Amino acid sequence: MNSEEEFYDAETGLESDDSCEVSFKDACVYSNKQRVNGKVPSENGVLGRRTTLPAPMFSRNDFSVWGFLKKCIGMELSKITMPIVFNEPLSFLQRITEYMEHTYLIHEACKHSDSIERMQVSTSSVIYSHMCACMERLKQTLLHLICQLVAAFAVSAVASQWDRTGKPFNPLLGETFELTREDEGYRMVSEQVSHHPPISAFYAESLNQDFSFHGSIYPKLKFWGKSVEAEPKGTMTLELSKHREAYTWTNPMCCVHNVILGKLWIEQYGTVEIVNHSTGDKCVLNFKPCGMFGKELHRVEGYIQDKSKKKHHVLYGKWTECVFSIEPKVFEANRKAEKKSGGDSKKHKQEQGTGGDDADEMPDVQETVTMIPGSALLWRIAPRPPHSTQMYNFTNFAMTLNELEPGMIGVLAPTDCRLRPDIRAMENGDIDTASQEKERLEEKQRAARRERAKDEEEWSTRWFQQGNNPYTGAADWIFKGGYFDRKYSDLPNIY
Repeated sequence: MNSEEEFYDAETGLESDDSCEVSFKDACVYSNKQRVNGKVPSENGVLGRRTTLPAPMFSRNDFSVWGFLKKCIGMELSKITMPIVFNEPLSFLQRITEYMEHTYLIHEACKHSDSIERMQVSTSSVIYSHMCACMERLKQTLLHLICQLVAAFAVSAVASQWDRTGKPFNPLLGETFELTREDEGYRMVSEQVSHHPPISAFYAESLNQDFSFHGSIYPKLKFWGKSVEAEPKGTMTLELSKHREAYTWTNPMCCVHNVILGKLWIEQYGTVEIVNHSTGDKCVLNFKPCGMFGKELHRVEGYIQDKSKKKHHVLYGKWTECVFSIEPKVFEANRKAEKKSGGDSKKHKQEQGTGGDDADEMPDVQETVTMIPGSALLWRIAPRPPHSTQMYNFTNFAMTLNELEPGMIGVLAPTDCRLRPDIRAMENGDIDTASQEKERLEEKQRAARRERAKDEEEWSTRWFQQGNNPYTGAADWIFKGGYFDRKYSDLPNIY
């Protein structure tokens, strides 16, 4: 079953939801066929995308995390040079690209907007005059469906962070990353446009001009003794060109617990507002914090309202698992029934460590979301590969991002992070070389900054420029275009 079939089954109530085995478009790439050097041969004999890394994750047991982090309490970690033991073999620019793992949701939204236009064109003027009111109601229903899909995409964009406790490499100033997925119908480019503060800008577009997705991210990281908190400042903008709609939102907060003692675990929390600037519709999603008893861990709950603040749909689920949609009246009735049956029993109370040296124990909660009858499945996370825990908990999609084929070298920009020697060495399991290269690149960047200061020269970005978001008015970085013209002769030598 492909993603399109799964979506429609959920909408029509045909999805039983008894099984977690779900197939998406990438399922044909990550099959159980015999591997050749970690890759899957396709039907024509050409090697497909890789399904594993060249070397497994190294052990962090011999490193004293506390010896380093005790100097950083309350500080912003983006301004501190971190030991490579904290890293995973991807740049933050590649981590941003993981937003696109579930692009099929955007394609579904574009498809539904097309159906309205096709229906209007194919209906004769006489019949249409009698159906005008019905068509308007149908249009509003589909507009809300599109908003639900956009909300599901916003949730799916952070799903890959589940159990990803390694820190991506800080991009060097001027570093870039590109990804073209013809099978998924999009291409994406990102650039590190500022070093202090660290700002990454990205731009993705449909190959058939159906949508564009862009934004800039300033990740503020702080260490609070037992946890590291990440605030991903910046606005995400999704434009559906065929429907002339634009959506904006910001990502939730992220916290990594037990960086000193105990098992590492992640939670995301905060309110995310997804605004349709064309219609005034809004989706308000609450990424719930863990709470004292752990029942809310990973849970997401929210609603879609129109410009008059009338609620049309309730969304619920977990960002680590799935998202459902349901009518508000049905949702409230189910909630009242749960309260009446005494769903929150105190017998499940867990003892919480309060000592300064105790670990923040991850609650032992059931991961499966209970589907309320009448719900529509909007999105379900794709299963991770069985060896993911030995590969930095990468998803199938993440596993492919740093792959470098011989034919790419003459095509990629020389600033592409696939060419970074420190990330490449770490991916290959050579930690000593990775550490040396990381130190060399950081010193080279500092030396270049000193030279610019000496010559009173300002850094000039290549593919993005400062501006304002056309929908929110907030400061943003706007894609200038030209990247895919492949004119890279004047790019800086950053590696």
